[in-house]
Amino acid sequence: MLSADDFRRLQWHSRRGMLELDVLLEPFTNQAFKKLSAQDQSVYLTLIDCEDPDLFAWFMGEGRPQDPGLASMVDKVLQFARSGLDSGLDSGLKDACGAQ
Repeated sequence: MLSADDFRRLQWHSRRGMLELDVLLEPFTNQAFKKLSAQDQSVYLTLIDCEDPDLFAWFMGEGRPQDPGLASMVDKVLQFARSGLDSGLDSGLKDACGAQ
């Protein structure tokens, strides 16, 4: 479990030099990280230390991490992003159609 200061550092570190990574990593850190198991949190901390070009390639499907734990975490981040997008699309469609 991270201290409050360590979590704030993680939030800051989740802000990257690429918008595409910010869109994936910031929401995951803020909304999902604390719900992960201690082991998955450790893997995420390792993932967040990877270089931006590697992260970008992995998240864009242009490669996979060799480490199975990192590959699994990439999948979890992408699944989280997709689930948020899907729910946002669903509510957006409902609003557009006037459904309740």
